[in-house]
Amino acid sequence: MNNTLEKRSLSDILQKYGALLTLILVVLALAIISPDFRTMDNFMKLLRQASVNGLIAFGMTAVILTGGIDLSVGSTLAVSSLVCAMMMKAGIDPIVSMIAALALGIGLGCISGVLVTKGRLQPFIATLITMTVYRGMTLILSGGKPVSNLIAAGDTGASAAVFSGFGKGMLWEIPVPVIIFAICFVIFLFVLSRTVTGRRIYATGSNEKAARLAGVNTDSIKLFVYAISGMFAAIGGLVILSRLGSAQPTAGQGYELDAIAAVALGGTSMSGGRGTLYGTLIGVLIIAVLNNGLNILDVSSYYQDVVKGVVILLAVLADRKR
Repeated sequence: MNNTLEKRSLSDILQKYGALLTLILVVLALAIISPDFRTMDNFMKLLRQASVNGLIAFGMTAVILTGGIDLSVGSTLAVSSLVCAMMMKAGIDPIVSMIAALALGIGLGCISGVLVTKGRLQPFIATLITMTVYRGMTLILSGGKPVSNLIAAGDTGASAAVFSGFGKGMLWEIPVPVIIFAICFVIFLFVLSRTVTGRRIYATGSNEKAARLAGVNTDSIKLFVYAISGMFAAIGGLVILSRLGSAQPTAGQGYELDAIAAVALGGTSMSGGRGTLYGTLIGVLIIAVLNNGLNILDVSSYYQDVVKGVVILLAVLADRKR
């Protein structure tokens, strides 16, 4: 009897804190193997790199909590950042261009949501369609070429400074993208855990039929989470655009996989209804640490993809066991 209780207790601990323990073990292993990994400069670089995937993963968490999935986030990131770049190239104020890009990201997310709710398409199929269409839009608008020279040389206006700082700036010796990432985490954590909308998101994923009978407009909730996913993808696109100073037509390719991996690693159930934003944050950090550590160790990117694939597999198998 005692052995059974001990096994159950250990299993509960591993299920609850498994991702955190994994993160700690990976960090310790890389810190021991490579002195370059454990420098403060590298940790800041790691967090900066994690910020974009983290932003996308926050939106992906909301979608997956409702039992859906969003494969279009990488393409949404690309087309949103491209439109912002084209507007700036045309002489439109950078802040206005950034706001337009955010609005576009929300609108593109809503299109996916409408296909799921009104079109009654499976989320995988709906977002596979929008992923393909949005990527095609990006290539058509850009002609397959990067859009650069967004801000005229010598432009020291406030709007130009805001745009440049969005991806490259530092505040209190912390990269601005990391601060944006932290602010978005706190706000969205409050939405998911402390608001009626958050409870309805969980209810929709747990049992959509029961939620509907209880008076929850599940279609509106699904539309909301896809809009949020598009918004976070657009914010990530603006961070990359600011950092690189140009919009790449291939930007965001594969980002949806990293986001899904982070959500799965964080313990969010792929069938919906269970998971936390804390877990997603840990998943994002695991992916970032793996990418950073493998780069420092000069491991081929081909092997990095294999490692991420195995990590996703283990996360999904753990979810099935739960």
